Amino acid sequence: MTTAAVSTRPGAAVLADRLLPRSSALTDVALVGAGAAVVGVLAQLTVPMWPVPITGQTLAVMLVGAALGMRRGAAALTTYLVMGLAGVPWFAEGRGGPAMVLSPTFGYLVGFVLAAAVAGWCAERAWDRRPLLAMVGFCAATVAPFLVGVPYLAGVLGLTDLSTVAAYGITPFILPGLIKAGMAAAALPLAWKLVQLVDDRSGR
Repeated sequence: MTTAAVSTRPGAAVLADRLLPRSSALTDVALVGAGAAVVGVLAQLTVPMWPVPITGQTLAVMLVGAALGMRRGAAALTTYLVMGLAGVPWFAEGRGGPAMVLSPTFGYLVGFVLAAAVAGWCAERAWDRRPLLAMVGFCAATVAPFLVGVPYLAGVLGLTDLSTVAAYGITPFILPGLIKAGMAAAALPLAWKLVQLVDDRSGR
């Protein structure tokens, strides 16, 4: 049986489960921590913009959510959010601390929890093993932060004009978001193919 043929029912193994089939609660904690760290590292890949920079966070969120699954992915991003507010300087541009709640970017950080859950939900249905379905799922995950981030940005900046809100909080991120979704949609199916190749060579 090929990896692509594995059941697509809800609860299908995600990449972390495939690589660590005998996972424990301690393993899950380690995966959640590692996922938060990955987001923190890629958050430092930044194209400075005001009021919201373009960063590698969204790509990391998609990869972490898909690799860990819905619950652990959301837990990883919750950990990232909470520890960042506690002072860990791993938000974009090395920022952190409780004052971030007053930043126009904070709503997007909250939305990343939902985005990771969406990516994980899709991966649990094996969408991440087929490029087209992966792209659909990752595009949905890309949209998720805007649901929280855009209203939050408008509120913090006191914006009421929809065109200005879109110019600040949506339009600049459409093309980068599609590019990052495409990168994730290429990376995850490739990772599954590599796993299958290893299995074939080891006779599993």
